[in-house]
Order: sequence, then C-alpha cells, then structure tokens
Amino acid sequence: MIIVSTLAVLGAYLLGSIPFGLLLTRAAGLGDIRTIGSGNIGATNVLRTGNKPIAAATLLLDGAKGAVALLLVRHWLGEDIALIAGFAALLGHLFPVWLGFRGGKGVATGLGLLLAAAWLVGAAACLIWLAAARLSRRSSVGALSAFAAAPLLSLAVGWKLAVFALALAIPVFIRHDQNIARLRAGTEPRIGAK
Repeated sequence: MIIVSTLAVLGAYLLGSIPFGLLLTRAAGLGDIRTIGSGNIGATNVLRTGNKPIAAATLLLDGAKGAVALLLVRHWLGEDIALIAGFAALLGHLFPVWLGFRGGKGVATGLGLLLAAAWLVGAAACLIWLAAARLSRRSSVGALSAFAAAPLLSLAVGWKLAVFALALAIPVFIRHDQNIARLRAGTEPRIGAK
C-alpha cells in the first residue's frame, strides 16, 4: 500500500507539472511565454499575449490537472492520500521537473484542487477570486483573497480540509511575494495593462 500511495503521489506531481501555458502558447505560435510579461507560465501571463482563448484554456487545464489528480487518487486510495496527492500536484505546477523547477504561482491549480476536494468551498473561493479581481482590477488581489479565505471556508467542512486549504494557500502566498511588495508600493499592474 505504501508503494502504491507513493506512486500515486508521484503521478500527481507529474500531472501537476505539465506546463499548459507554455505548451499552448507555443502551439498557437505565440512564442515562449517565459519571455513575455512576468515570465510566468500561468493564465494571467498568457493573457498578456492578447490571446484570450489561449489564456482561458490555460486557466481551465491548469485547474483540471489538479482536480483530476485528486479525484483519481481519491477514487482508488481514499481521501487522505488524495489530499496529499493534490498537494503534490500543486507542487508540480509550482516546481515542474520539465522546466528546471521554475513554474507558475499555483492559483488555477489550487482552485481546481479546492473544487475537487469540496466543490462548495472551491466554488466560494472562485467567486471571491473573481469578485476581488474585478473590484481591484488586479489578478493578484483576487488570488490572495481567495486563498486567504479558503482555509476559513473549509472549517465548515472539517479540519482536514482546512489544513489542506492552508497547505495550498501558503505556497501560493509565497509565490506572490513580489506581487505583495508591488501592492504595498502601489505599483502592481492592473488586469489588461501591458
């Protein structure tokens, strides 16, 4: 059982490490997304190419890879291993082996994981993300608001989910350290700014 669980967690990491933003922008002839804007492989930076369909596809696929990893492992091995595998999928997105461990910020993958773990919590986090981003016109504000709220929202379901949501939130906040610094300085770019 330990070997199977370890392989499942490793598989979740590898699934999470698929760099959809990079693959889709290259396939669309938009070049290497790592040389555009922030250099990030996530949907927000893909949007800076001006290609909204590719950005939307990146958002959906990055969310789906986390959700699929968690749901598959839950089906075969149960909830506890599924949550560990879900966290591994997030780590895969943040630190993909294929890209020298330099990946995205984990927002879409983290939200996908929350939706798969407890869809009501995930849906509430998504709504907070959308509302905060729309009101502030800053993607980072939406992301940080959603992941700050997620552990509190998860308490309504149970402590394991709250711990999981907190485990997702910590690296997302760490990866947004420069955004937080720019928000404090008032220099964080608005959505749609070049």
